[in-house]
Amino acid sequence: MTDSVYPPHPAADDISLALRPRDAARALGISERTLWSLTKQQQIPHLRFGKAVRYPRHLLLRWLEQQAAGGEVRHG
Repeated sequence: MTDSVYPPHPAADDISLALRPRDAARALGISERTLWSLTKQQQIPHLRFGKAVRYPRHLLLRWLEQQAAGGEVRHG
C-alpha cells in the first residue's frame, strides 16, 4: 500500500481537471476567504483564465503532499 494522496480511480461523473474556488476550499477544508488569501499571496497553485481562477486538482494534491512533508511548495 502506498502513502500517496492520489485517489486510485476518480468518480466517473467527476471529470473536471480544475476546481472552482468554492469547490477547492471545500475540498481542502478551509474557508473561501483563506483560499483567496493563499491565492493572492501566491502560496497555493492556481491558474487564471481572464477573471476566472481555477485550482488544478493534480497541483492541489501535490501541494498537499508537500505541505504534509514540510517541504517548499512549487507551483507548476
